[in-house]
Amino acid sequence: MEHVQQTDLPRPVYRHISTFLRSFSTSGLLVGILFFAVSLTPSLIPRPYLIQAVISGFSLAAGYAAGVSLRWLWSFFELPEPTVRRARTLKIAAAIVSIAAAAVFLWQAAHWQNTVRHIMGLEPIESAEPVKLGLIAVLMFIALVLLARLFRLTFRVLSRWLQYFLTRPIANALGGLVALALFWSAANGVIFKFALRAADSSFQQLDALMDPEIAPPADLARTGSGASLVHWDELGRQGRQFIASGPTGADIGAFFGAAAPDPVRVYVGLNSAETARERAKLALEELKRAGGFERKSLIVVVPTGTGWIDPEALDTVEYLLHGDVASVAVQYSYLTSWLSLLVEPGYGADAADALFDAVYGYWTTLPRDRRPKLYLHGLSLGAMNSQGSVDLFDVISDPFQGALWSGPPFPSALWRSVTADRVAGSSAWLPRYRDSSAIRFTSQENALDIPGAHWGAMRIVYLQYASDPVTFFDPHSFYREPDWMKPPRGPDVSPALNWFPVVTGLQLLADMALATTSPMGYGHVYAPEHYIDAWMAVTDPQGITAEDVTRLKARFSVR
Repeated sequence: MEHVQQTDLPRPVYRHISTFLRSFSTSGLLVGILFFAVSLTPSLIPRPYLIQAVISGFSLAAGYAAGVSLRWLWSFFELPEPTVRRARTLKIAAAIVSIAAAAVFLWQAAHWQNTVRHIMGLEPIESAEPVKLGLIAVLMFIALVLLARLFRLTFRVLSRWLQYFLTRPIANALGGLVALALFWSAANGVIFKFALRAADSSFQQLDALMDPEIAPPADLARTGSGASLVHWDELGRQGRQFIASGPTGADIGAFFGAAAPDPVRVYVGLNSAETARERAKLALEELKRAGGFERKSLIVVVPTGTGWIDPEALDTVEYLLHGDVASVAVQYSYLTSWLSLLVEPGYGADAADALFDAVYGYWTTLPRDRRPKLYLHGLSLGAMNSQGSVDLFDVISDPFQGALWSGPPFPSALWRSVTADRVAGSSAWLPRYRDSSAIRFTSQENALDIPGAHWGAMRIVYLQYASDPVTFFDPHSFYREPDWMKPPRGPDVSPALNWFPVVTGLQLLADMALATTSPMGYGHVYAPEHYIDAWMAVTDPQGITAEDVTRLKARFSVR
């Protein structure tokens, strides 16, 4: 009775809590605490304490699972067990070391986050909220353990029932498969689909919103005007923003002190036609109507998942080409890029293929001396789909002039192949490819002027930051150190970043979700001055001086 009063808990409740706590594996907790500790070290993107707590909770659970597995293997192979007294001493010593390490790492967490923030020019944080962080991480860990135990219970019930009809090994195997199928169906069919339906509905409504400040264009040559083949209300929110924004010929002319035409922008929304091929055909006809093929340059743009086109990329090249340029894009989704990649990965590829085939097919019918120079562009998921839209061997007899792909996602096939085949000694975050005559890479510092290298007929540039997790996430980082972490590292990567099995993979997954929260010029947010350097290399614009480039960078940095 005195014991109950001391704990202020009824005896049954106390008994259940005590039993629950004793049910945890000591070896699992020790390894879990070490995983928790190293999860507090920095990665690529600064993290708020709530996101850090989620990472730490999953890391604690992963370490716990590893510790339990190691203990099971020890028993399975009948390795010698220490005496009871020695085992107790070892457990106490290991617990002291693990808890001390976690406390020290929690104390250092703010400092580690500040190493990343300092590089990115952000104000330092005074505290990583260690109490809140630790509490949320523990609660998440307990929830994950309970979920794992529910799975184990389901497996045991199913396998015991199946043993009435089957041999024990077969019943266990089949029970495990059925339990796995049940849990996967619940996660995929209920939780995942419900979340996706909610996201799909909200993004669809957002895409349909009409900004009252953006009116249909009065210029009949522009997409969405009264003479356009594409209706203004079918462009979607991002399409309307793209058409209504950007520099005018007057803006460009005032900057250079010479008359310049208005750039041509063509955009076809997701609701403009039923299929990707129909939307691509509509975009081609609208491009012809708007006079896009009469310009000196033409850019085929693949948007991000929401249909967004980075204004820093298009506005800068329109200045560099003195407005004598047309761009064309087709929307394929209204979900964010990572959701599009999960839900409808083929849609973006189909739309990019259809648009390139339509534009390139017509472009090749025009006289070579009277057609525009043809370029490709895409950011993020748009970069991946743009790369996939063209087979370089198919265009070798009549190549387009170049491409600028920024922030290519890590699954991008061409990017992965080129990076893997880089010149020995060049870094994974800024590789050199063969003789650099066709493909070059650049980052914050312009790395496109390579001594002794000469551009060929086609110029392809990858703009990527070493701190961009969308580009440099690697599924293999769960069990091996990625090449981009090896010295020399990128200037925007914290020197305090270290590789740890499992934990680094979890950190980089969280970094991808936070990739666009970084300041411009870091992470997955590309700065106009870096686009200017890249477009200069790709398009080789005539009449642009070094002074013009400096002034243009200054203009966009102020904006």
